[in-house]
Amino acid sequence: MPEEAESLQEQEAVTRAFGAENRNRLIDRYFAAPGGKAVSRANAWQHVYRLLLWSDPTTGLAHCYESDKSQPGKAWYGRSLAFHDWLCQAFEVEPADLAREIDWLFLRACADLANSVLHKEAQQAEVAARQRAPYRGRDFPEPGDDPEMEQIVREGLAPYFRTEPPVETWLALTRRVRQYLAVQNKRKNLVGEGFEDVLAQTIRRACDLPADEILTRSLLFEIPGFNRAKHGQKENKVDLAIIRPSMRTLVTAKWSVRADREKQFPTEYEEYCNAEAMNQKFNYVFVTNEFDPARLMRACEVLFRNNLMFDYVVHINTEGLRAAYGVQVGRDGSSSWGRVMSHIDSGRLISLERWLSML
Repeated sequence: MPEEAESLQEQEAVTRAFGAENRNRLIDRYFAAPGGKAVSRANAWQHVYRLLLWSDPTTGLAHCYESDKSQPGKAWYGRSLAFHDWLCQAFEVEPADLAREIDWLFLRACADLANSVLHKEAQQAEVAARQRAPYRGRDFPEPGDDPEMEQIVREGLAPYFRTEPPVETWLALTRRVRQYLAVQNKRKNLVGEGFEDVLAQTIRRACDLPADEILTRSLLFEIPGFNRAKHGQKENKVDLAIIRPSMRTLVTAKWSVRADREKQFPTEYEEYCNAEAMNQKFNYVFVTNEFDPARLMRACEVLFRNNLMFDYVVHINTEGLRAAYGVQVGRDGSSSWGRVMSHIDSGRLISLERWLSML
């Protein structure tokens, strides 16, 4: 592709900073960066965490569970501390430095978004000025003006002010805070489809697979050996599919699991079974970074027509689970914690490294 056309394509991708095209452009940049980003089955989990894991801004710790349940004084704060410590040892960094080792993809997408926003603001400023011209002198609110937020900040910092900040400073501050909060909401999208993209690229590199053998968000009938949905039915999209001559693998990839998503797994699997057209086995795999023991336990034990539904249940790193759960967890099977640990011990719940070795 000519350099000019390639540069234009890159600029267009950046304007959709959190879209699939830009995500994959950034992931490619991550793996191509100087200093070596060689991917093996053993270190694949590290790349997933470096790209997607983030520090919870309310605790300062690597995020492994729901923020509201991980605040200081609650049970998951102690488990988050243990997971943070384990990850620091694995990455060989000090606890205060871990934030600089992770969240690579989100931070780069935010930088691209900021550049795009600045470019758009410059283009729109003149238009906005013309639109506001008929109302000049009537003290209309400025775009981004937020008196309530300004008051909260003012009450907290007023004792430290030597002089009152000008109106323009308050306006710029409230705009930046609002933009920050808006961008943080985009993280849900990044750890949704972004998880699928990161897995696809990591698997391809770790297992040395051709790009056309790994599909993301494909319609089911686009995968070899599956029929279209019946007339009037919605066409299903598969998070990730690995098409090898010896086996087709359909992957449900969820960074974390919501209750409503759990209920959809059997429905999706039944549709996959009904659409299978070659009368051949395919693997149905669940890949996640979920830390909730009850949700992991159910994924390991859920049945479909009296058989285990998932051929493999894969966690990014089961040692991270052991670290978070700690020594308090028994193996008697009387609790979800104990049952998850038993599933790890038995090989029912496996690490990303072990699953990749099977591919």
